[in-house]
Amino acid sequence: MSLIVSNKPIYAIIVGKGRTAHTHLGVKTGGAMDLYAYHIANQLLNNHTHTAMIELNFGGLVLEALCDVLFAITGAVCEATIDTRPIAIWQTHIIRRGESLNIGRFLSGSRVYIAISGGFDIPPDDMLFADKRLKLDDKLELKAPSIVATRRLKSSMLPSYDHSLTLRITLSYQHEDFDDEQKAKLFDSEYIVSKEISRMGYKLVGEAITPRHTGVVSQGICHGAVQIPKDGQPIVLLADRQTIGGYPIIGVVLGVDCSKLSQASPDTKIKFRQISFEEATNISKKFYSQLL
Repeated sequence: MSLIVSNKPIYAIIVGKGRTAHTHLGVKTGGAMDLYAYHIANQLLNNHTHTAMIELNFGGLVLEALCDVLFAITGAVCEATIDTRPIAIWQTHIIRRGESLNIGRFLSGSRVYIAISGGFDIPPDDMLFADKRLKLDDKLELKAPSIVATRRLKSSMLPSYDHSLTLRITLSYQHEDFDDEQKAKLFDSEYIVSKEISRMGYKLVGEAITPRHTGVVSQGICHGAVQIPKDGQPIVLLADRQTIGGYPIIGVVLGVDCSKLSQASPDTKIKFRQISFEEATNISKKFYSQLL
């Protein structure tokens, strides 16, 4: 039971939920960039929450099925077909033995997720220490795919990938390294997503923020941390961020909003909105309760 990669994808990797228990060893968290799309894909298939799937960063992936497979596509709006038959995303589909799943152009958003019922049969070390990048003729063994009724995400839960985003942020314990004028500048200004984006983080361009000190003692870095390097341009650190860093952190973007940011393309407009820790906790509890 397997799928074959039938083309040369530009950038497709196997991702899980992330390695949250290894940061103290210097191992990056990694995992899916858009955790919302990741969790929904697994839920549509009744998979375990940690089940690995494909994250596709650019259009152009062809998978040939060597058995009947139930799968789901979430994330960026894309051109998707089984052979030449168009299919919808954010729902499950069955691909029959001998057919091919084709992911073409991305129309909105930057990352597509392809999940398989039962998941891939991947050695634990592959998921623990490195995301697996796919190449031509890779054979992806499947664990125990099952065929069940078609399921789709409710329209009210479908995300939209706009060209402007408001990122909710809580101030970090280092916010006192920034005076009130600099914090006000962050929340009053509009930033643009630069071309310097990766799984490590998104660098923004706009009003420079100046901390009282240009460097701090290296410390642990959490998901969504907004780091201010020497040029004053904010960097939002994401899945493949370094485990420690020496630039001051002004705040942390809500995890829910990090998923939205991970789908943003260069030139997307960004605004920051400050929320309290209590607000962040309540928003996150309400949001993630939908994903349990």
